[in-house]
Amino acid sequence: MIRKQRIVLGISGASGAVIGVTLLRELAAAPDIETHLVITRSAERTLLEETDTSKDALFSSADVVYDNNDVGAAIASGTFRTIGMIVAPCSMKSLAGIANGYSDNLMLRAADVALKERRKLVLLTRESPLSAIHLRNMLELTRAGAIIMPPVVSYYNGHVTLEDINRQIAGRALDQFGISIPGFARWA
Repeated sequence: MIRKQRIVLGISGASGAVIGVTLLRELAAAPDIETHLVITRSAERTLLEETDTSKDALFSSADVVYDNNDVGAAIASGTFRTIGMIVAPCSMKSLAGIANGYSDNLMLRAADVALKERRKLVLLTRESPLSAIHLRNMLELTRAGAIIMPPVVSYYNGHVTLEDINRQIAGRALDQFGISIPGFARWA
């Protein structure tokens, strides 16, 4: 029996909830991936403000959903094997918590676990402009092994709809884990 690879998806309260929704949809379509989802309370609000996706619809797309207050959940332990974690979008508050080891909720603890276990941690940071504090936190996380990947639009691929752009951003993030999705355009 081939076991599915586990990946953790965290969604924080930064603007850009649709990126997390797109990632979860693409991961749900990958037959060899098991998705473990954790979202913050702020993310629940942003989801309502920015998308037509309900919390229940989002949760039904994940294999496992965790309460962000349950710091004793499986993804809080390094012995729970995953291929890593994506936080999309990643707020500056979450970035600061991860950068400073302030794991006061499950999403931050799961990110801390990814770092300490030397697993991939991809953070789709959302803020503009960036302060020196934001940049310092990004530098510290890069030095610790995280991948800082702001959801930057690529113009070379001819995508014209917002859905195309979001899929391209999701594809770039998943590419870090060797996961390919349909519609992801590479430089020819």
